[in-house]
Amino acid sequence: MDRLASVLFAVLRGLVQAACIVALTFFLCRVMPGDVVDVLGLEGGLTADQQVEMRRALGLDQPLLSQFVTWVSHALQGDFGRSLRFDQPVSDMLANALPVTLRFAFLSFAFGVGLALLLAIAATAFRSRWLDGLIDGINIWSIAVPTFCAGFAAILIFSIWLGWLPVIGGLLMPVIIIGLDNAGQIVKSLREELKEAVMLPHVRTARAKGLSPWRIAIAHVLPAAAPIMLALSGLALGGLVAGSLTMEVLFALPGIGSLTLNAIHGRDYPIILAAVTVIAVALVLINTVIDILHRLIDPRLA
Repeated sequence: MDRLASVLFAVLRGLVQAACIVALTFFLCRVMPGDVVDVLGLEGGLTADQQVEMRRALGLDQPLLSQFVTWVSHALQGDFGRSLRFDQPVSDMLANALPVTLRFAFLSFAFGVGLALLLAIAATAFRSRWLDGLIDGINIWSIAVPTFCAGFAAILIFSIWLGWLPVIGGLLMPVIIIGLDNAGQIVKSLREELKEAVMLPHVRTARAKGLSPWRIAIAHVLPAAAPIMLALSGLALGGLVAGSLTMEVLFALPGIGSLTLNAIHGRDYPIILAAVTVIAVALVLINTVIDILHRLIDPRLA
């Protein structure tokens, strides 16, 4: 019963967090100086009278609370409106951009978690100073080197100087950069947790039976570190969202990040709100699922 209540609380907290983020984004967008009508006016496409009429038609002359209620009522039905600059349904634009972001995020996460697991298990099985040094190096990389700077350097070296990879649209470099960043966030703490797990009685028994180091590390040590691995993966997934958006802009990938940046430049509020809503709900969903799984597999949190 206590565990069920804990899970329900985690779900309720996630819903409240998502609602607060969406509401805050809406009102921040509305209080920013200028809107899409101003942008179009500066471009010479609208007269003063046309700007007034366009604001009325778009409902921008209504009170903020009224605008928010109207937007939420439509968004709950899957209708995020139309792009003010491109006159296309925002839902269709998101549907075109989302697969690119999901593919990039999945590949980066799989590479980062896989690398972290491989290094942590190998260092646990063989107790190598070289492997421990490599783990420390990747951890320092993730802390000290911003992904945007790493991406810019990768473009300069591998695309411009060496000409090995395309500057625009390539997935290899951004996946490696974000994957290394994720691995650095996970591998150090996972390695320390595995060090402690090695001292558990059943692990010492397995070693006494003469089992191979790899089998001991994977079958006996790693399961003991499952809760911390799950928690670290959740943190990496949360950071992955922001990192993916940055890399999309830098490498001109047609995903949610590029779509959002273009919308911000053009004050295209429907796209901004829809994109931030999708990102916020994704982050909250990830954190909520990780929290629930963590509580289920770790009885100390129930």
